[in-house]
Amino acid sequence: MLKNLTIALVSDFFCPNTGGVETHIYYLGECLLKRGHKVIVLTHGYGKRQGIRYFSNGLKVYYLPFFSISNTTTMASIPGTIYWYRKIFLSENVQIVHGHSSFSAMAHESMFHAWCLGIHTVFTDHSLFGFADASAILTSKLLLQYSLINVDQTICVSYTSKENTVLRATLNPQKVSVIPNAIVKSLFQPDLEKFKQRPTTVIIMSRLVYRKGSDLLVNIIPEVCSRHPTVRFVIAGDGPKRVPIEEMREKYKLHSRCEMVGMLPHNKVRDLLVRGHIFLNTSLTEAFCTSIVEAATCGLHIVSTKVGGVPEVLPDDFITLAEPESYRQFIHLLFYIVINEDVSELSEALLHAIHQFETGELISPQARHERMSPMYQWPSVAERTEVVYYSALADRPGTIKERFKKFF
Repeated sequence: MLKNLTIALVSDFFCPNTGGVETHIYYLGECLLKRGHKVIVLTHGYGKRQGIRYFSNGLKVYYLPFFSISNTTTMASIPGTIYWYRKIFLSENVQIVHGHSSFSAMAHESMFHAWCLGIHTVFTDHSLFGFADASAILTSKLLLQYSLINVDQTICVSYTSKENTVLRATLNPQKVSVIPNAIVKSLFQPDLEKFKQRPTTVIIMSRLVYRKGSDLLVNIIPEVCSRHPTVRFVIAGDGPKRVPIEEMREKYKLHSRCEMVGMLPHNKVRDLLVRGHIFLNTSLTEAFCTSIVEAATCGLHIVSTKVGGVPEVLPDDFITLAEPESYRQFIHLLFYIVINEDVSELSEALLHAIHQFETGELISPQARHERMSPMYQWPSVAERTEVVYYSALADRPGTIKERFKKFF
């Protein structure tokens, strides 16, 4: 009989912020609690949200008084945080410290303090990096190779992400597991009545930053709109690339056909997705992309860049992939679904689009939802993560001397 564990999930990214890492920690913690483990979450304070909070699902969350940058990540300060981590880990009798995200200073600091205290550590990498740009080199050489050198087990969200992390952090592949993200299927029910509505609507939902390919939208949207008279775009998200997109709307007078809804809370995501028929993902790098799973579960067809772990996520008939180098390939793929690549007149294009939906050339939303239902479930993710925890506990903890030797 395997014993129940006391687990600390640590990251800069947690509620009240919304995002992939935040959602992952919340639902993973909830499912681990249901499996009989004791789970606490450590993150930094958000405004007046400081101290210890108890969530309705049973999670105990420590909002620590660390200085944060733009309410996201904290400034790294190993000597300055040891008091808090040591006090919490010892008072809670923590057996596993599980850090989340390469971008989280708290995750790396907590794992460092944990192995100094003889506590086993696990790390989940939610990101995918290149090998040439400055930020990737800095993260790989100065952070990951030193931070993960003494981690007992590592988790990646896709096989592509595993290869990337093993190379960047020079890890033993035998100690790296692949466990994908998941979603709560009941929160992403398709709306069949809205799916029948016209005009054809393309949904885009991401942070508007370079890594998410937001620059591509500035070229894709005007050309698609010029070749199709009624297709509409709805963009959810915010970021520095919002300004060029707003300028594009002004330049081409597309205010009525390109709607900007800004950042959405997680409980509003489904309401946005069911407004559309096609989901467009333009990421230049992506480890998993939970948003395409959410969109497919709501019944949308996916058009996406063929990058990172995206090709692993969905069945081939659920997604159309294109190389990110050429946005014209995106336009070709979109029109293959929305109208027809051989279209000569706008009227024929509109009729063909209506015909595709009415005759069911695309898989119906309900059929997509039913096929997605057995995939990417949180109880399965928690069960597989639990196996990783027991593997970490089985590893021989090296002495402090042995661990420090690995740095040199």
